[in-house]
Amino acid sequence: MPDQHDLFGQSSPSAESSPNAAEPHPISLRDHAERLRSQIRQADVAYYVEAAPILTDREYDRIFEELSDLERQHPELITPDSPTQRVSGEAVKEFRNVQHAQPMLSLQNTYNREDVNDFDRRVREMLEGKPYEYWCDLKYDGVAMSLRYEDGALALAVTRGDGITGDDITQNIRTLPMIPLRVNPVTLGGVEVRNFEVRGEIFMKNDDFVRINEEREAAGEKLYANPRNLTAGTLKLQDPRELVKRPLQLAAYFLAAEGVAVASQAESMRILRELGFPTALHSRLCPTLEDVFAFLDEWENRRETLPFQTDGAVIKVNSTPQQAELGAVGRFPRWAFAYKYEAKKAQTRLKGIFLQIGRTGVATPVADLEPVLLAGSTISRATLHNADYIAELDIRTGDTVMVEKGGDVIPKVSGFVPELRPPESSLFAFPHECPCAFKQPLKRYDGEAAYYCEFAACPSQVRGRIEHWAARNAMDIEGLGEKIVDQLVELGFLRTIADVYRLHEQREQLLALDRWAAKRADNLFAAIESSKERPFTKVLFGMGVRFVGEETAKILAEHFGSMERLLSATKDDFVQVFGIGERTATAIAVWFQNPDNQALVRDLERIGLKMHHEGRALADAVTPVQGKTFVITGTLPTMKRDEAKDLIQRYGGKVAGAVSKKTDFVLAGEEAGSKLEKAQELGVKVINEEELRAMIA
Repeated sequence: MPDQHDLFGQSSPSAESSPNAAEPHPISLRDHAERLRSQIRQADVAYYVEAAPILTDREYDRIFEELSDLERQHPELITPDSPTQRVSGEAVKEFRNVQHAQPMLSLQNTYNREDVNDFDRRVREMLEGKPYEYWCDLKYDGVAMSLRYEDGALALAVTRGDGITGDDITQNIRTLPMIPLRVNPVTLGGVEVRNFEVRGEIFMKNDDFVRINEEREAAGEKLYANPRNLTAGTLKLQDPRELVKRPLQLAAYFLAAEGVAVASQAESMRILRELGFPTALHSRLCPTLEDVFAFLDEWENRRETLPFQTDGAVIKVNSTPQQAELGAVGRFPRWAFAYKYEAKKAQTRLKGIFLQIGRTGVATPVADLEPVLLAGSTISRATLHNADYIAELDIRTGDTVMVEKGGDVIPKVSGFVPELRPPESSLFAFPHECPCAFKQPLKRYDGEAAYYCEFAACPSQVRGRIEHWAARNAMDIEGLGEKIVDQLVELGFLRTIADVYRLHEQREQLLALDRWAAKRADNLFAAIESSKERPFTKVLFGMGVRFVGEETAKILAEHFGSMERLLSATKDDFVQVFGIGERTATAIAVWFQNPDNQALVRDLERIGLKMHHEGRALADAVTPVQGKTFVITGTLPTMKRDEAKDLIQRYGGKVAGAVSKKTDFVLAGEEAGSKLEKAQELGVKVINEEELRAMIA
């Protein structure tokens, strides 16, 4: 349990005065175990939902340990919803895809007050003069989540995904102590709330995010960009035991219960709290539009005081029946709207511009700024993107520039203040040489905005490639952070990513360095050895090929199936792969045809990394789809049209926009129109989604 003084700024009642402290009682072991579980659940609700702790940390831990001992001695007493069962001992290899019972719709958003007036006008017109009021929530900058409860117990937790389907991360969500594994009994209209869905935002508090980054900085690890990205990455950790180390939070804001009529958003929030869920802070019922604007104004001025990131507010029609009456258009509800606050901006002086060389050789100009406080952090550097960006904005050294940081992303210079431009300000001339010691020429390709250093031994590129290789979403080598990589590259221990796997040969030299103890070195060597088990898609992504992100790496792995086939593929082969454009195909072909890169691949193969995709290569898949032309019409049961198009093209088929005699199949869903009629007229075979899936099985 977290330190209650830190979280609430107050101490808890003593163990002696607590009404929930465990006491000896002549009851059965099963009843005693359930009593201990009930005490822990009550304490969790008091701590996370009501912000009024009823147990000290020591007493909470004592009760939890008593329950753990009892269940350890009598395994038959363990129940799935016991607090001791939050963390499973096994890591998941992949997260299965799950369709939402109801789509998780997106919200239309604006930065403009006039759009809020228009939203209110549309609501008023559609409700035809009936009275209505609004419910306003702060818009948490986190990750949307759906929680499904059956018979009062947590059954399923699914990420938002694309709104239609998401990833099943139930095992990970079970580790979060503020999410009840079993809810409190609540009755509404004589019916107990037992089977229901809760939606909310998983987020991380600012202080926790700062603390984690401070710990990583001290350990020489790369810092996380912002709380939202860290939250999203944490929720997808494959080992739930690692997730326990990250202090995530929940703000619930939606309830849909079977057999229960919830009258309003306000009532929904009340029931959520009674069930045991923490809800969004500072929500407010706003009877009029003027009240809505007062809420927006208040929190635009006070948002810096919040313990979490927010980028605006969500305005909802309060009445649930009126929400149903207003309905949705496309993927947007007509009864809810998001108002986004403008990005925070600050003025400061541009002292100079220097180049930063990335792992692919891209030379990015970076602004060296007089330090300025912006959105809760001190900014001294900001990206200037490329030479064209600088020229377009006419930014010069010595200018007073505008710096913004929308949504806590990387700071950028967005302009300068003309009236404050000093006479001595100077234009920036983009350098012709890489700033590293080798001073190799920078090259700009036709049609591209960026300049490149093509010298593979450039230390900045070497550092970037190794940092990318070791990243969590690539080879996940814990302990090989930014500062450690800098040190090892500078000392000559690492020149290529293959050298990472020979680092253990330098053990004695490492131990002679400052701050390199035996345990630290051995932990790093163990993490490096463990990375050999990472799948082929991660190896391919970790290579750092230009334009090859995680999704493209997955596409290449699925299509070609092995590194050997990638090495022998031509640009034309890559162009034929669905999802690979001309520019990307050129970059991939150039990378794999480079002798140095080919030697690196062979080296990694000898070291023992995975060079084959676990599944069957799509290039080898001979299916009835291959070479056939399809036309898609109507609404499919589970797939969007783009998804169906993707599937067909990945298996070698073509998708046309109109039906003709050359069409082989028409894939038809509900409300198919003239294209279906045309297919029947021409005698073209019509199939449904199930038949398409059977064709590629």
